[in-house]
Amino acid sequence: MRQRRAIGWTVTGAVVAMAAALLVAVGPPQAPPVRTAAGHRWITDDQGRALVLTGLNTASSAKSRPDGLPWIKEADVQREADELGSDFVRLLIQWRNVEPRPGEYDDHYLAQVAERVRWYGARGYHVMLDMHQDVYGPAVKGNGAPAWATEAEGLPVAAQGQWELTYLEPGTVRAFDNFWGNRTASRDLRGHYAAAWAHVARRFAEDPAVLGYDLMNEPFGGSVQGPAFEAGPLAALYRQTITAIRAVDADSWIFVEPEAVSANWGLPSALPYLTDPRGDGGTARIAYAPHLYPLPMDLGAGYTGDAARWVDRTLASWREQTEKTARRLGAPVLIGEYGLDITLPGAPRYVAKVRAMAEDMGAGTAYWSNDPGSWAPWDQSLRPTPLLPVLDRPQPRVIAGDPLSYAWDASARTLSVSWRPKDGVRGDTEVYLPARDFPRGGVVEGASAGLWDAKSRILHITSGGAGPQVVSVRIRPKA
Repeated sequence: MRQRRAIGWTVTGAVVAMAAALLVAVGPPQAPPVRTAAGHRWITDDQGRALVLTGLNTASSAKSRPDGLPWIKEADVQREADELGSDFVRLLIQWRNVEPRPGEYDDHYLAQVAERVRWYGARGYHVMLDMHQDVYGPAVKGNGAPAWATEAEGLPVAAQGQWELTYLEPGTVRAFDNFWGNRTASRDLRGHYAAAWAHVARRFAEDPAVLGYDLMNEPFGGSVQGPAFEAGPLAALYRQTITAIRAVDADSWIFVEPEAVSANWGLPSALPYLTDPRGDGGTARIAYAPHLYPLPMDLGAGYTGDAARWVDRTLASWREQTEKTARRLGAPVLIGEYGLDITLPGAPRYVAKVRAMAEDMGAGTAYWSNDPGSWAPWDQSLRPTPLLPVLDRPQPRVIAGDPLSYAWDASARTLSVSWRPKDGVRGDTEVYLPARDFPRGGVVEGASAGLWDAKSRILHITSGGAGPQVVSVRIRPKA
């Protein structure tokens, strides 16, 4: 989503009003969640192993380029794999490029997206395609929707120094209202959106690198906000789009986001349980992908002083509300965006804290973003920034069973991982050990170490068959 100005910690009246209006959200009746030994579901691979997804968003540049493609070349993907050891990417695509004219799809654009998916897939990445929007679309000074699907009815949209406030401009609100059906548009815009997603899913259904689809970036309800939006128009769009995708792709994961303006700041979500046509319970493949931008940081503050204390309270609230919603959805959690300007005071500590929280939650993460600059692991000259060693963190990549816990203790130079073996799960647990912490690989206590791949820095750990036992390992650097 982001590229913010460092404007200080002054909350405008409009932003406060939006937050205050969303302090209470009551969800619809809950479906019983499906739990693993760790207390929640996990995104799994085709061997049944739990995936611990970490990576970057690629890329903000796709939002403004006419071709809707990120800045990267294949060498940039290789550098990311070498320097970060990541195995996941949230790859931005644009509705305006998928469907440039009503009902007409640009398969050349999707072929170019597929080429970039191949770059990642060849290096073992899992790719989540994200239909990205901010401020609806270019016709109202945003990105995402094509001009033909933007019905602002001539209402004005003035540029704002604080870009999020462009959401509140009359033309932007009217465009969203016509999309969501809060007003009667000239076309069935939600139907077009769902059909566009079905076209994308049909193209990538058999691509082994594509893990799934993030249905909409940071939804905004126009004149309808809070529970009325999430349980109403947003849930309706998700149900329609899930059904359309499942007609052409029965297996990929589908990721849903809450209303951004509340959930990003740790407020409750009213997103209801969403049925997957492939089945409920353990067979459903719907995951919850909220974003995390604590309010002081959303306005340009760092992680220090009063701002840090406010951020810590927000993180606690965000985790509580995220886990409540995930239980209601019966869904795994992936933090689809988090990040900040790494030059701000305390920024590396904040990123490390979010990663540690995600480990404790068992949530995947996608940092915003890989665009060279002060928010990224590399600067405009592609030299490492202080963010890179914070993100390049020892961790499991896949766990052969139900994960119980995993955590990296930098002071003790020890990675701890525990899980319960499970019937039907095949393959080893795979752990990433970066060279900065494990220059010669790792020594394993508690299980049998298998293959060590020095190039990928992956250590394979075997744990025997299924049973009630718990496998707990500790991995320290090899002397």
